[in-house]
Amino acid sequence: MRNLVNYFNAKILVKVISLKSLSVLTRIIAGLFTSKAIAIFIGAEGLALIGNLRNFVTSAQTLGTLGYYKGVVRYVDRFKDDLVRLSKTLSTVFYSGFIATFLVSLFCYLRADFINDLIFPTYNNYVYIIKIFAIVLPFYALNMYSFSIMNGFSKYKMLLILNIIGQILSLSIALLLIYQRKLDGALLSVAISESLIFLITLVGIINRKSLTPLLSVNNVSLEYFKNLSSYTLVAFFPLVLVPIVTLMIRSYIIDTIGYRDAGFWEAMMRISKYYLMIVSLLIGIYIMPGFSEINNIKQFKKRLFSYYKTIVPLLALGFVGIYFLKSFIVKTVFSSEFIPVKDLFLWQLLGDFIKILSMIIAYQFLAKKMYWHYIISEAFFVVILYTTSVYFVNCFGVKGAVIAHFVSYVMYYALVLFVFGSSLFGVKKLGG
Repeated sequence: MRNLVNYFNAKILVKVISLKSLSVLTRIIAGLFTSKAIAIFIGAEGLALIGNLRNFVTSAQTLGTLGYYKGVVRYVDRFKDDLVRLSKTLSTVFYSGFIATFLVSLFCYLRADFINDLIFPTYNNYVYIIKIFAIVLPFYALNMYSFSIMNGFSKYKMLLILNIIGQILSLSIALLLIYQRKLDGALLSVAISESLIFLITLVGIINRKSLTPLLSVNNVSLEYFKNLSSYTLVAFFPLVLVPIVTLMIRSYIIDTIGYRDAGFWEAMMRISKYYLMIVSLLIGIYIMPGFSEINNIKQFKKRLFSYYKTIVPLLALGFVGIYFLKSFIVKTVFSSEFIPVKDLFLWQLLGDFIKILSMIIAYQFLAKKMYWHYIISEAFFVVILYTTSVYFVNCFGVKGAVIAHFVSYVMYYALVLFVFGSSLFGVKKLGG
């Protein structure tokens, strides 16, 4: 325990004051303010619709940008001193991304009625929200590519400033629209806020005009496209399929129980997202870097069990604290109307606890480039999550959705342990 304390004092507290840490903190604060405004001016029923739109927007944005963000950061950082390779990277990203964004935007605009019926079941007509989103989607894509390029060029200070300003801008727009137009305003802010951040990012990229000559259709490379496609594949499940499945589950709750209960489930999901952002940040700083260089089974097993012995008790203690403060948390983040949400905490916390345990091991799928293992495990999780959600919602109402969350991650964790069984308990080479 003393070693853990020393580690935190020496490294964690320093690294927490970083771009990612401040970005996460800003995002959480913005989310808390937005959630409070929704609770006061809109209520639980509207929150369910906002959740559906946000899931759709996340999936469409990822498809429109092809999930390139991390890939662009990596390749720009690697080739920033090699103009030929840098030109091929940027040209491939720009033109393939332009085509993908155009197609997604065109589909959203032309099929706005169809999309409206899917994400706003038996409710008001919000076709105009979908069309506005389709129009501003290209600006979101430009913003993400600009951020990834600046990140690749190590413009951390500029990214920090732009990110904070962007979050403040998004929060301001959301609060203003919610106050003036209630539910319509909240939906509109979901559709446009992240795209409007491009106006801020434009200030940051205006000094990088020298990159423009590197964008040439002649430098588009199939080889680079294939390399980047692995990042698309990695982003596809968590940022495309999982939001779609979440939307489907929430819509099922709406159809079978009602908007109010679906709103309570969305409120629980939001609270979960806020504390998991902090946990994920600490895992990324403290745990993942130590695993990435390990190829020896003995070292892998030793480090994994060491983290489990030190981190898991602290994590469990934190989750117990959240559970006993659940009523206070619900009233603080939302309002007294959302008090029924406290009945969802137990199963959500249990599921999130197992999720974190599985994340630590499942990270090896990507660290060791075990992409097929990753695809199979994620596909398994998506299918199990939806089927168990439908089953348990039918049995227990909205509480069934959080029970399904727990059951799904228990089964996913079991699968991950099975895949890495030889690495943890056997004699094979890690990742072999």
